[in-house]
Amino acid sequence: MSSERPVNPRFAEDMHLNFVSGPPRYRNHTDKPVRYITVADKENGAVLGYLWAGDEDDAAGWEPRQAGGPHAVNEGGFRIRRLRSAKERGLLPSQALAELLADPEPAGKGRGLADSLTDAPNAAAVEALAQSE
Repeated sequence: MSSERPVNPRFAEDMHLNFVSGPPRYRNHTDKPVRYITVADKENGAVLGYLWAGDEDDAAGWEPRQAGGPHAVNEGGFRIRRLRSAKERGLLPSQALAELLADPEPAGKGRGLADSLTDAPNAAAVEALAQSE
């Protein structure tokens, strides 16, 4: 009789993993051209960050302005939630950007500046803009 204990058969079987994904989301980075808007504080007009979108890579995101501190980072939560909602409804990133510009977020402290729609070579350029100020 052997002193080794038998191996439980479930440990000898191949493990089968099922891929589970979350809700639909836009990609959070692109090297392709993007358009972005400036989001400013409703009360004092200080720039909080930039909301960008690029249809070529189905990408969109929020870049908080470094000088905006925690207030700017927190403002991104409202923007990201609305971007996710737009993606769930099948909107292109540029359509989502236009929607967020036309219909300001009532809960947030920021508002998109209507005349601020600008082109950038990629998402990294918008991120660099947010970090440089």
